[in-house]
Amino acid sequence: MNSLLRHKGWTWGFRSTILLYFVVLIVLPILGVYYNSFSLGFANFMESISDPIAWKSVILTLQLALAATIINVVLGTMIAWVLIRYKFPGRSLLNSLVDLPFALPTAVGGLMILLLLGPGSLIGGIADKLGFEIVFHRPAIVIAMVFVTFPFVIRAVQPLLEELDPSEEEAAYTMGASGSRVFRQVILPSMVPGMVGGGMLAFSRALAEFGAVVLVAGNIPGRTLVSSVFIYGEVESDNPTGAAAVSVILLTLSFLILWLINVVQMRGRRA
Repeated sequence: MNSLLRHKGWTWGFRSTILLYFVVLIVLPILGVYYNSFSLGFANFMESISDPIAWKSVILTLQLALAATIINVVLGTMIAWVLIRYKFPGRSLLNSLVDLPFALPTAVGGLMILLLLGPGSLIGGIADKLGFEIVFHRPAIVIAMVFVTFPFVIRAVQPLLEELDPSEEEAAYTMGASGSRVFRQVILPSMVPGMVGGGMLAFSRALAEFGAVVLVAGNIPGRTLVSSVFIYGEVESDNPTGAAAVSVILLTLSFLILWLINVVQMRGRRA
């Protein structure tokens, strides 16, 4: 009986510690952002998000994050396909390098882009001669977003390809289906949940990226000023309420995306 009570007490204490950790590090900061955004009233909140610079930064962030997500879905699916379906020298190294954006500080990623594509670099110099610039313009922001969200689609699609039964493809080929038809009707449907889920995670992560973007963005309102950099500027300008108002928009979008990911995963399990 005593051992049972000790066991129950240990379980209760372990669960309580995890819940406390979750509440302190995640729930309370989120509630704090929502509270501060509405601390001066709903009218002040609407005034903050209706500021032209604020909503233009949100719209620009959505556009660039969507562009980065599309690139990641296409390239990530192709890379996952190559890593699973083909054997070649260096495949293990390439597979391990996929997670490099997770290991590196995002500011280091931004510095790499700056050094590689900046005005003083070879590629930046060639681009300048051709009449367009990369760094401090939208292309650099998209590249930074692609870099930090690179692994999501790959790691979401890979296990689905590994679990795909080869006999289904063989049966389709035996029945006379072409390679393109087998891909469209057998392989692609199996990859779609990973493509959608990974793409949503990449989109949500790109919305909030700061470390890599701040080094390569031009911070021009309406053109290169994204939401994360705008929030940082509002905090530096001693306007935490305005920063919290824009943060609420990004948080709400992230919550919606996570909810959609759960819906997609649940439907995938039922299928």
